[in-house]
Amino acid sequence: MHTAVPPRRLAAGLAGLGCLILPLVGAIPKASAAGTSGEGVTSAGSVATASASAASGAMAVAPYEYLGWGNPQKPTDVMAATGVKWFTLAFILSDGGCNPKWDGSRALTGGSDESAINSIRGAGGNVVVSVGGWSGNKLGEKCSSASALAGAYQKVINAYHLKALDIDIEATEFSNATVRQRVVSALKIVKTSNPGIVTYVTMGTTPSGPDTNGRDLIKKGAAAGLANDGWTIMPFDFGSHSGSMGSATVSALEGLKSAVKSAYGYSDDAAYRHIGVSSMNGKTDESDETVTTGDFQSILGYARQHHIARFTFWAVNRDRQCSSGGAGDSCSGVSQSPYAFTKIVSQYAG
Repeated sequence: MHTAVPPRRLAAGLAGLGCLILPLVGAIPKASAAGTSGEGVTSAGSVATASASAASGAMAVAPYEYLGWGNPQKPTDVMAATGVKWFTLAFILSDGGCNPKWDGSRALTGGSDESAINSIRGAGGNVVVSVGGWSGNKLGEKCSSASALAGAYQKVINAYHLKALDIDIEATEFSNATVRQRVVSALKIVKTSNPGIVTYVTMGTTPSGPDTNGRDLIKKGAAAGLANDGWTIMPFDFGSHSGSMGSATVSALEGLKSAVKSAYGYSDDAAYRHIGVSSMNGKTDESDETVTTGDFQSILGYARQHHIARFTFWAVNRDRQCSSGGAGDSCSGVSQSPYAFTKIVSQYAG
């Protein structure tokens, strides 16, 4: 891993920067889960024909912005410059128990995070909130049951009257089969308790699609009857790959489509409409990986062809050229115009 580029998966560990950086974010001040509580599968069989409210348009392209890392731009400035209307804001973590806070330390309401959300909505936009990431205490591990975890997710939903929630499941939360089941069961409760809410599950991948843990997570979702709107992969930090990052991404997405189709019994068209991609712009954490605007154009073409559920990336914070060589948490490491990557994803209409 490049130490110069705090990876998407490690970024949550920089929570201590939040108190210094968050005041830079512009603000316009403003103004019980039901279902199973068990850890196991709550219903059997596939969801061959089930389809929750499909995310499309602006929500489907909500790029990640991390307000506690990487010299974040004012979201309203990004909106004005790119036309993007939605953001995926990262990351909600455990405060040490089964209680959600921004970066595990900042309260959901009354602070800079809520003010940023209000400013986005005041400018005609909205947000997806992302729970998890690579570092820090994870709610999936700290909450001891599916019902408790669903309750923690519900606190986030209630705080912002969310229309969409992203679970970025990584590290030990992802590798533990019991926790994977807990996350799936909790999301099933959330779906039941919040009709119409859009859910995304975001995870790492190999160049050929989800690994064993990822495929198991999808199978658990299907077995539980979870009508997840977008199974999303992060096609970077592969370790090794061949060809361009654009072609590697398409290969990974095809593997994801096959896994979702097999688990849920979907048609090809329905399977494509339930998958998504969260790329990384510019230089990644691997020395042989650079994701170019050309790669983003390739992904855009694939997304348009198959009408996938989601095309987003990590992160708006990095969507600008570095002032010197290398890459960092606030620049991409490639030659680019400001917001070049955001402007590409903003062209996707679902």
